[in-house]
Amino acid sequence: MNQTSDAPKRSLRSVFLAALTGGLVVAVAGFIAIAAGWIGKTETTVQSLTATTTPASSKSDTNAVNQIYNRDSDGVGFITASGITTQSSSPFDPFGQQQGTSTATGSGFLIDTDGHMVTNNHVIEGAKKITVTLGDSDAVYDATVVGTDPSTDLALLKVDAPESEMKPLTLGDSSNVKVGDPVVAIGNPFGLDRTVTTGIVSALQREISSLNQYAISNVIQTDAAINPGNSGGPLIDADGNVIGVNSQIATGSGSSTSGNVGIGFAIPSNTVKDVVDQLKDGGTVEHAYLGISGATINSQLADALNLGTDQGVLVQEAPKDGPAAKAGIQAGDTAVSIQGQRVMAGGDLITKVDGKDLASMEDLIAAVNDAKVGDKMELEVQRDGETKTVTVTLGKRPDDSSSDSTSSSQGQQELPGFGQ
Repeated sequence: MNQTSDAPKRSLRSVFLAALTGGLVVAVAGFIAIAAGWIGKTETTVQSLTATTTPASSKSDTNAVNQIYNRDSDGVGFITASGITTQSSSPFDPFGQQQGTSTATGSGFLIDTDGHMVTNNHVIEGAKKITVTLGDSDAVYDATVVGTDPSTDLALLKVDAPESEMKPLTLGDSSNVKVGDPVVAIGNPFGLDRTVTTGIVSALQREISSLNQYAISNVIQTDAAINPGNSGGPLIDADGNVIGVNSQIATGSGSSTSGNVGIGFAIPSNTVKDVVDQLKDGGTVEHAYLGISGATINSQLADALNLGTDQGVLVQEAPKDGPAAKAGIQAGDTAVSIQGQRVMAGGDLITKVDGKDLASMEDLIAAVNDAKVGDKMELEVQRDGETKTVTVTLGKRPDDSSSDSTSSSQGQQELPGFGQ
């Protein structure tokens, strides 16, 4: 996504990044977390990068990309969101902050011939007017917001264009994606419409943070070049099916307009399908909510707290009005300092979820994200040397992670010195 103040149609706006400061910065899962929601504002800085050589693509690879581009690019839209309110301040202004407006540009793609278009919520959030161009046409079409889901950073638009212009892409099955699979990204980086880049699936089951600080699970990592303006565009597999929505990148410097360094993140298509179905039905999306904060256990932490196991999640907080606390899950009650970090000891140690061993808070977050409001989740916990089973009826997630009085933002921050 690109943004400028009162800019022309194809102006620049900085991509939404999980973090923007120094070095190579990415959002990563870490140590303390709250299920199920955001990763947290953790920043990991890589001090140096090693250059690699990429083999030249074969002609067959080039032909495949060309076929995908010719088939799918006309369904990728150039989105302009205008009238977004911004705040600015000046040391010479006696009244402090001043309001202005800005224009954002990003990408999206059609999913049916009715004009429904998927994009990122952060591309269009706060816009008073949204327009879309399709294919290589100069025609500009108005678009309205059908619904948004800030927790997954997805939005569904309805584009008012002739049916002849509707050339939808097909949403694939992201559960079939494998590391190393070739991928194609189509979007509008830096306002350069319908740009295609290629790469592979670099990793699976990543977590990124949405704007409201909840975690988005099962994210696809790719080395296909993704830059400001690609936000909301499709990540496409070798069969031409959309397997993800390009949403965030890691950046090589502190500048919010810095470009691709080979680490991009796409929201998986199966998440997109679920969200789109709910938005079409009623315009709102419900997410399951467990309501705890927890620390992933490893050997160092297990030794420090004498836990007797190096696997599971130690409950840090459980808001009294949350589903977990109502079901009897107990939070830590004794603050201890480990390598300068505060940890609450004495809470339940969750070792299994629905009969399956629990390795980390990330896994617990993913399990809750995959569940529905009202589902029952069986947690096996260790408490005072005994093993107990607690059944929790999952509630509805608050709209904003900060709305919980105990900051149960459902994320994860790593304690320095304690690797996963």
